[in-house]
Amino acid sequence: MLPRYRSKREMIYDFLKREIIRGVYVPGSRFVIDELAARLNVSQIPIREAIQQLEADGFITTEPYTGARITDIDATLIFEVFALLESQETISSRKACVIATEDDLKTLEAMIDEMDGLIDDLEAWSEKNKALHLFICDCARMRLVHKMMQKTFDHWHRLRAHYLKDISTQNTAQVEHHQLLEAMRTRDADRVEAVIRAHNRSALQSYISHLESEGLLRASPDETP
Repeated sequence: MLPRYRSKREMIYDFLKREIIRGVYVPGSRFVIDELAARLNVSQIPIREAIQQLEADGFITTEPYTGARITDIDATLIFEVFALLESQETISSRKACVIATEDDLKTLEAMIDEMDGLIDDLEAWSEKNKALHLFICDCARMRLVHKMMQKTFDHWHRLRAHYLKDISTQNTAQVEHHQLLEAMRTRDADRVEAVIRAHNRSALQSYISHLESEGLLRASPDETP
């Protein structure tokens, strides 16, 4: 199969999204289209198209008379992100545990084993963690949920880059990933859901505690899922 052609808009969108997620662009800063066009050596048209898509995804805010700017971010976004991830992962994992093939489960096991060796490399582990949960969604044959989960992970990575660089939850997460694999093998959807919910809430609580200790968050009892 020939590689899929990628338009300038797609390439510019991916490039700008990566830079926003990594914090290269400061929240609230303006996107000057002609400067971007000169920097990337393209016309303004694909820049404008990419900005429209980034705005639809919540990374850019366009205001009358002031133009496009990087959407602000604050620590309270963690509640929304984890509520979305928990619901998306629960839906996809319940179905995946029923219809995943034995080869799918072997692939899942290999992915988790690889992540065991990446615990000390947060960036690499985080990318594999994202791939793991998206793979489970693929096993469930849920394309729409996959797209939604991809966008949620993008916002999670942006949040982590701004506020959570100094906290490590990989060891606990890996134990829970192995528990998830064993639950998947039983084909028991209720057990899988219980593991997924515990996995997400354990991580969320660790992050909340860290943000509170840094004075970045004051958790409200009714905000946690």
